[in-house]
Amino acid sequence: MKKLLAVTACPTGIAHTYMAAESLQKAAGEKNVPIKVETRGAVGVENELTAAEIAEAHAIIIAADTDVDEARFAGKPIVKVAVAQGIKIPGQLIEQALALQASAGTAAPQAQAAEGSDGKRKQPVFYKHLMTGVSHMLPLVVAGGLLIAISFFKLNPAEGTFLANLLKIGGAAMGLMVPILAAFIAFSIGGRPALASGLVGGMLSTQLGAGFLGGILAGFLAGYVSKWLIKNIKLPRSMEGLKPMLIVPFLSVLVVGLLMVYVIGTPIKSLMDALTVWLEDIGSGNKIMLGAILGGMMALDMGGPFNKIAYTFAVGLLGSGVYGPMAAVMAAGMTPPLGIWLATVLAPKKFTKEEREAGKVASILGLSFITEGAIPFGAADPLRIIPAFMIGSGLTGALSMVFDVTLRAPHGGIFVLLVPNAISPVFMYLIAIAIGTVVTALLVNLFKKKTTSL
Repeated sequence: MKKLLAVTACPTGIAHTYMAAESLQKAAGEKNVPIKVETRGAVGVENELTAAEIAEAHAIIIAADTDVDEARFAGKPIVKVAVAQGIKIPGQLIEQALALQASAGTAAPQAQAAEGSDGKRKQPVFYKHLMTGVSHMLPLVVAGGLLIAISFFKLNPAEGTFLANLLKIGGAAMGLMVPILAAFIAFSIGGRPALASGLVGGMLSTQLGAGFLGGILAGFLAGYVSKWLIKNIKLPRSMEGLKPMLIVPFLSVLVVGLLMVYVIGTPIKSLMDALTVWLEDIGSGNKIMLGAILGGMMALDMGGPFNKIAYTFAVGLLGSGVYGPMAAVMAAGMTPPLGIWLATVLAPKKFTKEEREAGKVASILGLSFITEGAIPFGAADPLRIIPAFMIGSGLTGALSMVFDVTLRAPHGGIFVLLVPNAISPVFMYLIAIAIGTVVTALLVNLFKKKTTSL
C-alpha cells in the first residue's frame, strides 16, 4: 500500500497549520490511504517525519506558506501547494500524490509544480519568503506588544518601577522585530549563510529609521546577495567549508551594510516618515477608505495572503507609534467568526447541526482574534459567504478608523480589554465590532440560500 507523508505550515502557526493537517488526515482516512502529517506551528515541529518514514513514503504533500526544509525530501515526488489548499482540496491532493511516479536515490524531486490539482497556482515565491520572516517575527511582536500594553496600566510610569521595566522589556522585544524579519526573509532565500547579512541589514534599517519597509527590503537584498555569492564563488573542495562560514557572511554583510547606509536607508526613511505623517493627519474620507480596505483584506481569505499583508502592515506601524490601523485590523479580523456565530443563532434553520456547533467554536476563535474560525463556512459557500464577511469587516475597519480607536497590542482579541489603556476609546471600539458582527450575520443569512454541510 502506498504511504504518504505531509507537512503543513502557516505564517502564524495557529490555525491554518492544524486545519490543513486535519483535513489531509480525514481525506486520507476516507480513501484508506496511510498518511502522517508533520505540523510546523507556533509551538514548534510536531509529529516530525523521520528519515526512515521519508525513505518508505511514496510521495510528499507540502501545504505550506513558509519554509519547511524541503532538502530532506530529495528524490521523492512532491505535491507543493499553499496551506489553504490543504484545507480546501485535501482529497484532490491525496489523489495527485498517489498518481505521481515514485523515484529513488538522489534524483531531482518530481512534481515541484507551480500548480495544485485544481489548476490554481501556489503562492508567489515573494510571499513565501516574506511570510517566513513574518512567522519568526510574530512571537516577538506579540510578546513585546502585550508587555508594552500592560505597562500602560498606568500612563507614564516612573523610571525604575515595575511597569517601567515591563515597558523596557517589551521595547527590547519590539526592537528585535525588524532584524528578525529581515534575517528570516534572507534565510528563506539564501539559507543559513544569509542570516548574518539579514540581521545586520534589519538592524541598520532600525537605526536609520527605515522601519519595517527597510527591513523587508534588507531581507530580500541579503538573501539574494548571499544566494548569488554561494552560486558564483568557486573554491577548491578542501576550502568549500570557508564559503558558508566566512566568505559569504563577510561579503554579504559588507554589501548589504553599505547599500543600506549609502543607498537604501535614507529614501526608505523618507517614505516611512511620509507614511506616518499621512496616517496621523488623514481626513475622515481617507480614514474610511483605509479602514475599509484593511478590513476587507482581513476577511477576504481569513488568514491567507491578503489577511497577513494587512496584519503585517498594521504591525509594522506600531513601531512608528501609529496605532489606528492595528485597531482596525484586529476588529475586522474578529468580525467574520463572530458574525457567522450570530448568523447561526439568528437563523438556526438555515444551518445544519454541525454548522451550528461549528458556529459556537467560531465565536470563541473570533473573540481571540483568530479569523480562521470562519474558514469552514467560507469554504463551503464562498460566493455567498465571503462577500458578507468582507462587507462586515470592511465596515468594522472603517468605523474603527473614523472613531479614532488606537490599539497598542498586536494580538489578544477581546482579552486586551483587560489591560487598561491598551485600547482607546474602548466603548467605540466595541461598538465598531458589534455593528460589523450584526451586519455580517444579517448578510450571511440574506445571501445564504440553502443549507450546506461542513
